[in-house]
Amino acid sequence: MTNVPYITLNVAMTADGKTDTIARRGALISSPLDMMRVDQLRAASDAIMVGGHTLLGDDPRLTVKTESLRKARLAAGKGENPIKVGIITNADLNRNCRFLNNGPAKIVIFTTTKTAPEKIRELRDLGVNVFVTEGLRVDLKKAITQLGNLGVKELLVEGGGTLNEELLKLNLINEINIYIAPLIFGGSSAPTFASSDGFEREYAKQLKLDSIQQYDDDGLVLRYII
Repeated sequence: MTNVPYITLNVAMTADGKTDTIARRGALISSPLDMMRVDQLRAASDAIMVGGHTLLGDDPRLTVKTESLRKARLAAGKGENPIKVGIITNADLNRNCRFLNNGPAKIVIFTTTKTAPEKIRELRDLGVNVFVTEGLRVDLKKAITQLGNLGVKELLVEGGGTLNEELLKLNLINEINIYIAPLIFGGSSAPTFASSDGFEREYAKQLKLDSIQQYDDDGLVLRYII
């Protein structure tokens, strides 16, 4: 693949590797210090990508919260916020959801023919760039290539677990930033940050530790290069 962005996967998880509780209601994991780090990551990115479960379950804003960071983006000739990217098999989004309305930001959605034609028209009428790929699931390689064609050089991925794992399987992730909170959620059904079909041992992804940052609140940030 050519003309593809540099992809950073950012994850917040507990000390026992969970990204949510068994209730799966978007439990807060990141500390205020880590939220500042994530905001800086977002501000440095051209686009932020999330998967369908995150879109429908969490309805994220995916915006830069710090005013000074937004002003710095504008001063650099960029949009106030990065492009918001959704990967979703059936893009049955509420037209009033935060993902579509909190901004200002360009919005790109990659979906499949499972999305009703009238929903695609509605999204396009709202100014969303909608790309429809063939097959039962979004073709992630084509989606990443298309983002490169749109000028995205730095792509930040914020989950969820299925999207994360599929990108890893396709060898599309360049680095992983993991915030480990000093928390234990437990629960065998609680999600982890790579949670699709899994890897056999011989296909496990090998990581190279680049740096470790320890916060005063006992959280850790691990930066891995793939």
